[in-house]
Amino acid sequence: MSKETLETLPQASPNGTAPTPNAPVPPYPFTAIVGQEELKLALLLCVVSPTIGGVMVMGHRGTAKSTAVRALAAMLPPIKAVAGCPYSCAPERTAGLCERCTSSDGKKTPVKTTTVTIPVPVVDLPLGATEDRVCGTLDIERALTQGVQAFAPGLLARANRGFLYIDEVNLLEDHLVDVLLDVAASGTNVVEREGISIRHPARFVLVGSGNPEEGDLRPQLLDRFGLHARITTITNVEERVEIVRRRRDYDADPFAFAAKWDKETAKLQRKIKGAQKRLPDVVLPDPVLYKIAELCVKLEIDGHRGELTLSRTATALAAVEGHNEVKLEDVRRIAILALRHRLRKDPLETQDDAVRIERAVEEVLA
Repeated sequence: MSKETLETLPQASPNGTAPTPNAPVPPYPFTAIVGQEELKLALLLCVVSPTIGGVMVMGHRGTAKSTAVRALAAMLPPIKAVAGCPYSCAPERTAGLCERCTSSDGKKTPVKTTTVTIPVPVVDLPLGATEDRVCGTLDIERALTQGVQAFAPGLLARANRGFLYIDEVNLLEDHLVDVLLDVAASGTNVVEREGISIRHPARFVLVGSGNPEEGDLRPQLLDRFGLHARITTITNVEERVEIVRRRRDYDADPFAFAAKWDKETAKLQRKIKGAQKRLPDVVLPDPVLYKIAELCVKLEIDGHRGELTLSRTATALAAVEGHNEVKLEDVRRIAILALRHRLRKDPLETQDDAVRIERAVEEVLA
């Protein structure tokens, strides 16, 4: 039996009380994950400000990478969507809607229709997925039975307004990674094939994970991810024991375990909601912006994505911390996350990337 099948089966509680029939098993609570603060912070910031550009997570196997992504998405409040829309368009938006949800008078106003409440989508992209499966293609069944050209939405349509998670992204075909990153940057998926011309919204938080032992992404592709979190196996014995304890409790009764963490989960939910509301009002002062640019120059960062990502991420962190203005300390905290994967690769360099960034931060932001 596959892991996915096991995760969807209701499990009985040790005390004999069974969950509601067909009730989905709750994912492992985000707030119950032990350690991995860098990963949790990166995901949290991308939820508060999706313009950051997603997260690349590189680390050892079995370090809660996929667990953290699914747990965070499940913790977010449900979203409202247009009923029957394959792209889950937001009914309150007046721009960025699909053709189906836009009025026929040519104006960018949503059609009057019923709405539904759905969980934030989390879509897994398998390694063997083809470009047609990812982007969408001609609906063969309707073409054969009805003789019409219709579009069959792909995984990008399902991921709209949610998360697209790619495990082992460093093993994905380069051309497919190019497509994903272009769509993630533009927020729109354009399909031109078999006489079909479709443009639909595809705004999602892109999260890729991989094991560095199996190879790295090309630098120009790695640079397209907003943040880069590096995850290592926890070596503290107490923390390792706590990981096993919590996992055993979850496996024994996932419903009771999730309920045990409801209070912490609700606290984090309020924090995220408050940060999202505060984000547009957070000010990035010019002196801080100049320091961000100086830091990128000091580290010889190619291009300007370094400054953009640092600015967006520091602003999101200030919103999370309840500040109305970005401080140098905010930049200091996220410098490694935003710049680690943008450093020039020197085969003769013996110093760790994180150490290089920390030294530059001390010199520039002192």
